[in-house]
Amino acid sequence: MISGIEFFDTHCHLNDPQFDQDREEVVKRARTGGVKHILCIGASKGIQSNQKALSIAEKDEFIYASIGIHPNDPANFESIEEIEKLAHHPKVVAIGEAGLDLYWQQDNLSEQIKIFIKQIALAKKLKKPLIIHSRAAAKECLDILTRENVAEVGGVFHCFSEDQVFAERLAEMGFYVSFPGSLTFKKNELARKVASAIPIFQILLETDAPYLAPQSKRGKRCESADLVEIAEILALCKGLTIKEVAQVTTENAKKLFKLK
Repeated sequence: MISGIEFFDTHCHLNDPQFDQDREEVVKRARTGGVKHILCIGASKGIQSNQKALSIAEKDEFIYASIGIHPNDPANFESIEEIEKLAHHPKVVAIGEAGLDLYWQQDNLSEQIKIFIKQIALAKKLKKPLIIHSRAAAKECLDILTRENVAEVGGVFHCFSEDQVFAERLAEMGFYVSFPGSLTFKKNELARKVASAIPIFQILLETDAPYLAPQSKRGKRCESADLVEIAEILALCKGLTIKEVAQVTTENAKKLFKLK
């Protein structure tokens, strides 16, 4: 651990069953590596996933939760009201991940849009930022966010894979972008080029654990501790020290999620 360093993993699925056997050890390894703050994403696999994320957050001062409906999962929810009940909790700092996914599912776009808009309305009602999932649907997501005037709450495009121009459009709406382990992949020069061009004050770090393990662990389970490898690559992209990357990206996250 680098002395005085403090990272924020802004997108981690600690509630995933892959962590059921060693969740406490996973958190300890993260802390040892300097990852002090973790945002556990509730969305996916029904209301139980959201409840589990909140339960995990309640047990640790530096773990937070988001509550939402993943675009691949609308069939597992009866109403937005069951999400809203959980979203009022003080440990819930964001709504999502919400958005559109036209990579895995293309035949239910109207349903995805309906659920997405309801979550945007909830975020505005509770004054909590949005965590956006956008896969093969960047234009569609941007159109909806623009039309629904989300600038009043802002948010973050997680697993950002668009270009600098798109990031600039998001910045105008108060949105950050976050980079996961894919930033470290050997053949992902395009992502590193984009990361180099985007202002560090618009960037967050994430693991999307247990998915998208960085280059040194390709094919293995990702953990929050792996955030350090992502930060090292971002530091190279930006010409900054890893301490500087940790400081700015963590401050960005605290600002977005309204944390002291």
